[in-house]
This record gives sequence, C-alpha cells and structure tokens, in this order.
Amino acid sequence: MTLKPLADRVVIKMVEVEETTKSGIILTGAAKEKPQIAEVVAVGPGGNVDGKDIVMHVKVGDRVITSKYSGTEVKFDDDEYLIVRQNDILAVVE
Repeated sequence: MTLKPLADRVVIKMVEVEETTKSGIILTGAAKEKPQIAEVVAVGPGGNVDGKDIVMHVKVGDRVITSKYSGTEVKFDDDEYLIVRQNDILAVVE
C-alpha cells in the first residue's frame, strides 16, 4: 500500500535534525521544538480546487519548510507522516 494524496495535498515526512547548543550539548528529539523541515514523499495532482486551478510546485524528494501547526498527522506502516495543503508549505530548501 502507498499513500496517494488528492487535489492540492502533499505527504511529507519530518526530518530529524540533530541540534547542538553553542556549548556542544546535543539535544534529543524530546528537548527541542517540533522540526519544520520535511521531505516530500508524495504529491497530489493539483487541478481545480475550490474553483481555482492549482499547479503543484513541489515534487517528491524536495526538502521543504512547513507552517508550524499545519497538516494532519498520520501513522502508516510504522512511519509518521504529515499531510498538508501545498499552501501550508512556506519554502523549498535548496
């Protein structure tokens, strides 16, 4: 089974970024804020959404920055994903 988003939805997987303080202490996942950088896993077809033509600007494999509290968290095949609308993606990391 695979996740196939509809319309202008994008499936992303949050990227674990190891963070080190200025003094050299490595913060664990529980000690830091929710990451905002994610990797695009699947992209919907776009098309006509709410009377507007939507062109998808992201592709599978892109690293993106999302709004902090956006999307719906989904657990699928023991992995956690986030399904967001394309307009909740703020930037593509190059």
